[in-house]
Amino acid sequence: MAEKADYSKLIDQETWAFIKRTAAWYPDDTVNKSIEEQREIYNSMCREFFAGYPDGVTAKDSHIGAGDHKIPIRSYNSVNGDETAIIVFYHGGGFVVGGLESHDDVCAEICDRTGFPVVSVDYRMAPEHAFPDCFNDALTAYEWACKQTSSPILLVGDSAGGNLAAAVCHATRSSNVRPAGLVSIYPGFSGDYTKNSCAYHAKAPLLTRHDLEFYSHIRARGADVTDDPKAAPLADPDFSDLPPSVIISAECDPLSDDGRDYRDAVVAAGGKAVWFNEKGLVHGYLRARNSVSRARKSFDRIIQAIDSLGNGEWPYDTSGD
Repeated sequence: MAEKADYSKLIDQETWAFIKRTAAWYPDDTVNKSIEEQREIYNSMCREFFAGYPDGVTAKDSHIGAGDHKIPIRSYNSVNGDETAIIVFYHGGGFVVGGLESHDDVCAEICDRTGFPVVSVDYRMAPEHAFPDCFNDALTAYEWACKQTSSPILLVGDSAGGNLAAAVCHATRSSNVRPAGLVSIYPGFSGDYTKNSCAYHAKAPLLTRHDLEFYSHIRARGADVTDDPKAAPLADPDFSDLPPSVIISAECDPLSDDGRDYRDAVVAAGGKAVWFNEKGLVHGYLRARNSVSRARKSFDRIIQAIDSLGNGEWPYDTSGD
């Protein structure tokens, strides 16, 4: 393997245009700014890419939880949808930035294209709330959803949210109501940023190893949680009884190998899992779904995965994996 990736060959012009547009709003040194500045910059960048709601999709904000701690959620419904399945969605943002607004249009489009109601979860973030608060909120949201419906529940998330979705799958596999499926989009599952794709793509566009190290440190206030499956699902010694899992990574992303390793662990334990490593794409490409053909095709793949799992189907031939 070469010492570093040659992005001039891996990334096409459409994706470079997306990278440059993103960097104009979210500069490479953003991670070195204050938390307040990071959030302001991230929110401004997300507004720049906001695509609006499809016709017929509505959303309502509310709160869940008991006692003094209430978790904000946003529930999406489509006029042409049904409750064949329910989606619980966890947003990305390194456990530091993001929220109900950052992934608002993504959730609305998922609701529109699948017809499934979507519940987006505004879990607590670092540094104000250290791990495991983010996980606890993610789990609470899933348990709340289980009490609201008898329909299958899918856990979906991107980046940090993809990590949380998988962690909840591991934590609930012995419960009476298990998730019906997992769709995890460019997630990090290990917390080990020293080898494999983290080394090869250490200076990838839009997400570097330096960024990952910052987010990892601040998430747990410097504590090492890489052996805790609630923080690093790949640390779980047992991968049995997990729901059917679709893991979708970006090729030009330090985290890409985590998707492969997670797929391998689920399959080795006798479960169903498939991994797609999207050619030439970078971390955060969901925002490029309307401008980059590769990202659009990947978003179509994500929609197909959610729709299939929600209907109890497994359309993937994994015999050659």
